[in-house]
Amino acid sequence: MNNRDKYLYHQIHPLKLFTDIAAGIVGLIPLWHHQVTLALLILFVPPIIVSLLLVRFADLEPYRTSKFGRYVASNMTPAAQGIRVLGMLVMTVGAWLHALWAIAVGFAIVAFGWLRGLWAVRRI
Repeated sequence: MNNRDKYLYHQIHPLKLFTDIAAGIVGLIPLWHHQVTLALLILFVPPIIVSLLLVRFADLEPYRTSKFGRYVASNMTPAAQGIRVLGMLVMTVGAWLHALWAIAVGFAIVAFGWLRGLWAVRRI
């Protein structure tokens, strides 16, 4: 498996999913209190470390051959990843501004980034 594939499939490893979700949720708390340094450490350091470790050491082949892996291969485009980042950005701004509605909208955008392939029109 090449590095491009490893980068793609590590995103669906349970440890990576857990780390990203936990860091995303916990990182919003210091943003709510305007503690930028702590928030940035929580939001970026654990996900980066886990990504590096998974890409370097994990056997990601089972994820590539899984149903979820096939979905990610066909739907996790750079645009979809950009949508996910945009959603997280909306959530962080929402936390900074104490706007729960913006956090909810950001979460919905992230979910759309993950799930948009379910609604994609398949062209032959």
